[in-house]
Amino acid sequence: MSDTKPLKRAPELQPLSHNHHHGLLLCWKIRTGIKKEVSLERIKEYTDWFFEKHLKPHFELEEKYIFTILGDDNPLIEQALSEHSRLKDLFNATTDLKENLSLIDIELEAHIRYEERVLFAEIQKVATADQLAKIKEIHTEEAFVEKDDNAFWL
Repeated sequence: MSDTKPLKRAPELQPLSHNHHHGLLLCWKIRTGIKKEVSLERIKEYTDWFFEKHLKPHFELEEKYIFTILGDDNPLIEQALSEHSRLKDLFNATTDLKENLSLIDIELEAHIRYEERVLFAEIQKVATADQLAKIKEIHTEEAFVEKDDNAFWL
C-alpha cells in the first residue's frame, strides 16, 4: 500500500495549493450540478466565470514563475503544460456541454493531483531560496471570492 500522508508544502507554494483546493471544489460542484440535473448552461456559466477569474490567472502564474524552476524541457513541465492546454480547450468549448463539463471535472482533478503530488514536490526539492522568495513576492494569499448568484450545487 502506498504512503498517503499529506505532503509538507513549502510555505511559498502554499497559496498555490490553496488555489488547487478551490479547483477541486469546482470539480465537485460540476459533478453535483450534473447529478442534480441542473441546466448545463448554468453550470457552464459558472465554470466560465471560474476559469476567467481564478484558473486562467493561476495557470499564467504557474507557467511564468513556477514551471521555469524546472525548465520547459523537463518532462514534468511538458506534461503540466500539455494539461493546461487541454484544460483551456475544454473550458473554451461551447458544444457538447455535458461531455466537456464531465471532462473538466475528471481532467482538472487529475491535473491538480499531479501538480500537488508530483510536480510541486519536485519543484520544492530543487528551487533555490531566491526562487521561492520570488514566488512568495508575486503570489500572495488572497481570499477566494465566490460567485454567489449561481450556487447551483446547493
